[in-house]
Amino acid sequence: MKTIIITGQSATGKSFLTNKLSKIFKNSIVIKTDSYYRDNILIKLLSIFRFDIYDRILSFKRKEIMQTIYNLYNKTRVITSYSYDFKKKKSKQTRVRVNYNGENQFLILEGIFAHRLDLNYKETINILCIDEKEICFKRRLKRDQRERGRNIIEVNKRFSQSWYLFYKNIKTFINSSEVIKINPVDQISYDKLIINLKNISKNKKN
Repeated sequence: MKTIIITGQSATGKSFLTNKLSKIFKNSIVIKTDSYYRDNILIKLLSIFRFDIYDRILSFKRKEIMQTIYNLYNKTRVITSYSYDFKKKKSKQTRVRVNYNGENQFLILEGIFAHRLDLNYKETINILCIDEKEICFKRRLKRDQRERGRNIIEVNKRFSQSWYLFYKNIKTFINSSEVIKINPVDQISYDKLIINLKNISKNKKN
């Protein structure tokens, strides 16, 4: 199973790109790192005083997501699936059955922590979503107000720090791996990416 890594700063179009790819490569499995946030009392307390806690690896269930990936690589039929409610700051687990459909199946790992896992990124397809900071802020403001109940002051504080932290931590990934940089809403670069992925899928079949 070939793995696609989709990472990028908040509101750069990661989920947008992931949804488009999953519709084209219909048998793919999508794992979002946003689903693996911790909900213990320490993280809940820190989230009150630290606007950037959800952009730090401390808040992330690294062990659990690696177990999920391991199970998928080994084609385990029933795995534990995670989801996270940002308003309630609550994590939920469910057991789901996975349909493994052929050798050309992609595993898509998407999120701000997708490039910070214990994986061999020289063997994965690495995509970095990029866009202008002002555009990303407008997208995040709209999303956080609608989905996470945050006001503009809170979003601004969170966004400014998360932007800094992401680009601070992405340097090692870029320097040590082959990375495709793409603006998901740019049709030309998107089309090139799709052609590339279709060729990879075709070669896997052969």
